[in-house]
Amino acid sequence: MTALIVLGGLVLLLLIWGIGHYNRFVRLRNHIRESWSDIDVELKRRYELIPNLVATVKGYANHEREVLERLMELRSRAVASTGEAESQAQDESAMLLGLKSVFALAEGYPDLKADGNFLSLQEELALTEDRIAASRRFYNANVRDMNQLCEMFPSSIIANWGGFERGSYFELASDAERVVPKASV
Repeated sequence: MTALIVLGGLVLLLLIWGIGHYNRFVRLRNHIRESWSDIDVELKRRYELIPNLVATVKGYANHEREVLERLMELRSRAVASTGEAESQAQDESAMLLGLKSVFALAEGYPDLKADGNFLSLQEELALTEDRIAASRRFYNANVRDMNQLCEMFPSSIIANWGGFERGSYFELASDAERVVPKASV
């Protein structure tokens, strides 16, 4: 009888442990979804600012049409990217490098650099980039926690049983990270 009680107690403890870990996986998955939606909101904000920036630059540098059209093409590709975070990060990196070429273009036009509209858009983009970076750090931290749980024993058993999978990080290419415009007035 005592052996049966001990066995029942062990089964109960194992069940409680399994439920606790399963709930932890669910909580992390929801944190990852929430943090991704934070990134998505800021990306959409950036996507809305870019056509205004292009229109402003076009007024000063109309003969630089190729650079501006390329940025709009890269923006369209980034907007359409809805796959894994890793593939979306590649499109975002390409778009940021296109944005870098527009800011480099603006360096050659002192009137543009002094334009209030351009400065306002540049400042708004800088703030948006800061919010994207903060959201990306939060998302990547949640993905890291999920990946650790999926890989570590014995929680990996619950991950396999519950269908929880490793996430992919949202990382930009290092040269794209340096594109963030500086708000200089």
